[in-house]
Amino acid sequence: MPPVGKNHGMTSRLPGYLLAALFFAAQTAAAPKPNPDAGRVAHLTAKLFEQAHYNHHKLDAPLAAKFLQKYIEALDYTRMFFWQGDLKDFEQYRPTLVSKTLADDATPAFEIFDRYQQRVGQAVACAKEFLKQPPEFKGDEKIQIDRTKAQWPADEAAAKELWRLRVKHELLQEHLNKTKPEEAVRLVTRRYDRLLRAVNEMDADDIIEAYVNALCHAYDPHSDYLGKSELKNFEITMKLSLFGIGAVLKSEDGYTKIVSLVPGGPADMSRQFKVNDRIVAVAQGEDEPVDVVDMKLNKVVELIRGAKDTKVRLTVIPATAADSSVRKIVTLVREEIKLTEQEAKAKVIEAAANGSGVPRKLGVIEVPSFYADTDRDRNGDDNVVSTTRHVATLIEKLQAQHVDGIVLDLRRNGGGLLDEAVALAGLFIKQGPIVQVKDYRGRIQILEDEDPKVAYNGPLLVLTSHISASASEIFAAAMQDYGRALVVGDSKTFGKGTVQTMLPMANWAFGDSKAGALKLTTQKFYRIAGGSTQHRGVIPDIVMPSIYDSREIGESALDNAMPYDEVSSAVYSREAAGQQGVAELRKRSADRLNKDRDFGYLKEDIARLTQQIKDGYVSLNLDKRQQEKKTDEARTDARKKERKARNSPEPKLTEIVLHPKPQTASAAAASTQPTAAAKTPHDAASDEDAEDDEDAKKPAVDATLNEALAILNDMVGLAGNANGAKIANTASPAAPEAR
Repeated sequence: MPPVGKNHGMTSRLPGYLLAALFFAAQTAAAPKPNPDAGRVAHLTAKLFEQAHYNHHKLDAPLAAKFLQKYIEALDYTRMFFWQGDLKDFEQYRPTLVSKTLADDATPAFEIFDRYQQRVGQAVACAKEFLKQPPEFKGDEKIQIDRTKAQWPADEAAAKELWRLRVKHELLQEHLNKTKPEEAVRLVTRRYDRLLRAVNEMDADDIIEAYVNALCHAYDPHSDYLGKSELKNFEITMKLSLFGIGAVLKSEDGYTKIVSLVPGGPADMSRQFKVNDRIVAVAQGEDEPVDVVDMKLNKVVELIRGAKDTKVRLTVIPATAADSSVRKIVTLVREEIKLTEQEAKAKVIEAAANGSGVPRKLGVIEVPSFYADTDRDRNGDDNVVSTTRHVATLIEKLQAQHVDGIVLDLRRNGGGLLDEAVALAGLFIKQGPIVQVKDYRGRIQILEDEDPKVAYNGPLLVLTSHISASASEIFAAAMQDYGRALVVGDSKTFGKGTVQTMLPMANWAFGDSKAGALKLTTQKFYRIAGGSTQHRGVIPDIVMPSIYDSREIGESALDNAMPYDEVSSAVYSREAAGQQGVAELRKRSADRLNKDRDFGYLKEDIARLTQQIKDGYVSLNLDKRQQEKKTDEARTDARKKERKARNSPEPKLTEIVLHPKPQTASAAAASTQPTAAAKTPHDAASDEDAEDDEDAKKPAVDATLNEALAILNDMVGLAGNANGAKIANTASPAAPEAR
């Protein structure tokens, strides 16, 4: 498998099974015991890091201290469960952690988890006691929202006080949402029950995955250990396909519930399933069914997935059944499921040409990640799924619509395959270097586009954000260094300048894939102009206000991140340019932003969020919170009225699709509960257990995209001036150190 850039999330957190926003209830289950391979996985990881990681650092006492701290934080990163006395007890592992790890001994992982499980049970019992007491939302009490850097509670009394405030906060939230008191208690209790069940369901494999990930993150924030299940999910994300039945699932009250059906998939085409059906048993072929009630969702997922053309039998409680004792059995044949919702997509927007009434057609291509089915590519499949192939097809479709310019939207793109970033850049330049890659010995390899063919040579704008990371930064930097595109967006991109390589651990031990794989940082990449994107990111040519500017987001906010450095510039030719074009575009954009009401609203939101983060606390006084909510609602209503009063005509929009949608049984049902772009069919994460990421949601008015289109419109107009210069060629010099 080629080197990969991480499909990056905002924090180094456990995947799926420890979600901070959920709070707990019930009794603690028996703690899992180490399996025979647990210690060997940790030992092998330490040796591979010593031999293959970019830093080639041995596991020594300072690294062991980081390792221990990372594991404690992985379990309790909101710092609400462990007590300071627990942390003192855990100090006993510090002097022996190196020797234990190298001796195949992972007992610290399980002993610390045992304490964690006890503390969760105690916290849950405490929370349930507080839920029995009618809260008073008076006085000056407040709760700290972000506890990731707070002190752990000193003792049991301090922990109880934290949970009293937490429960009060949860109930106040429901009260503000006009939930009846008894229903609010029920809802909050269910949340606690869910996470406690998730903690109690963690088995030895889950614990060792968290433990070994802590070891990885002691080296750098982007190296990861992927157990068998997570490795499969990673492969699905890269290939955008899996073999299964085509259903998105979630866990609810111990049942596996169908959220939606993938159009054209086996489950959809059978016409035997509906949204909210509950799966209670799974059988392979003619084997006896396995009861999956109260089974972890990822385990149910593993039972449902399987090889192509094999049979799976599902026992289901129909959503329409009046009696929950009703069962039906459905036999399906597994097929390849294409995750088309996660592919690149495009649209054409008609905008009035600035200064004239003649409309222009502007294309927008949204690239959610840099994906490819590398196995099929190696086998010479001409129809292999990949970002580059999809974008090339979308460009053809956009050109058939006679677009005057294209926006490539990378705002939500956290990275992916390095080779795809290089290949995608090749669609827009004739030939030349795209990125420089350095290994731990200091050897530099220049990855080039060797194909002289160009898919598109017209006006190009690359839209980025603080979330744009890794492969996105490689592409944006190359376009900027060549002067091929104007980069527009947040004040900078994420700042991840490292390359990860997938190392299947079965290559060294265990004899099969049950040991999972390491996603190991082995190289750093550099712009062709010589500067790194590490920490600094890519600085846009035109910066727009962003809600992300109010938060600590990016490589510089992560623990153990590698430093910024530079290498010599590669040999390449910028397209002939001056600075006049960009200066004029900046001026026009600034003039619009100063007058634009939506950006005025955005600036207000940024200021308010910045102050909230600075304050760090939320009031638990009902009158105060109601007044705040009333103010927020009035602000929202006023904005809606103002937008409606503008009476601005909606621009004509045409969606460009890669594949025609099949006419299927569940088209209507599936559309009532759309699948989030980050979800995959049979995803092991529960929708209801996941904390809503408000920042990741698309806004009702996409002011940033609207301004990007206005800038592109200006580019098109200026590119047609008397001297015929392409405005894309006038992008400012790319090296971030010069900015």
